Amino acid sequence: MPVRDAILDPAEIDYETIVADIDEIRSHNPQRGDMEQLSAIVVDDPERGICAGYRDLTPNEFWVAGHMPGMPLMPGVVMCEAAAQVCSFHTQRHDLLGAVMVGFGGLDKVRFRGLVRPGDRLLVMCEKLKLRRGRMITCRFQCFVGTDLKCDGELSGIPLPVDSL
Repeated sequence: MPVRDAILDPAEIDYETIVADIDEIRSHNPQRGDMEQLSAIVVDDPERGICAGYRDLTPNEFWVAGHMPGMPLMPGVVMCEAAAQVCSFHTQRHDLLGAVMVGFGGLDKVRFRGLVRPGDRLLVMCEKLKLRRGRMITCRFQCFVGTDLKCDGELSGIPLPVDSL
């Protein structure tokens, strides 16, 4: 069943056309190890302010053993982190904020709509809503498994003061 107001139609995503592999993602996003939540970027459209990437979930994810034992479910906060990483990649690749590093500024209107498990491919799409260069970017996001919406909401990214860290 199609999702009304989908950023992109998940059924039309071409997973064979990789726009950015893990090495390019790492050149824009600082997360490493267990905190890396993207496998590849498959859409990056700066004209429309849209980006989509995915994460192939394995039984080796850091959360599998403890969330929930015997019935591993991807934590909602990790889905939100994956969305933030797609938005951050798009923001940094196109220098939208003029920042060395982008961090979470906030979440709004987030809803969890289904279960995500090891073995799933989580598709995450983001669309720029507002941009104040040097201050903040706001995006809406949607997370899918197949064509089923699992999570959506809005997030804000802000420049991080890396010089003071």
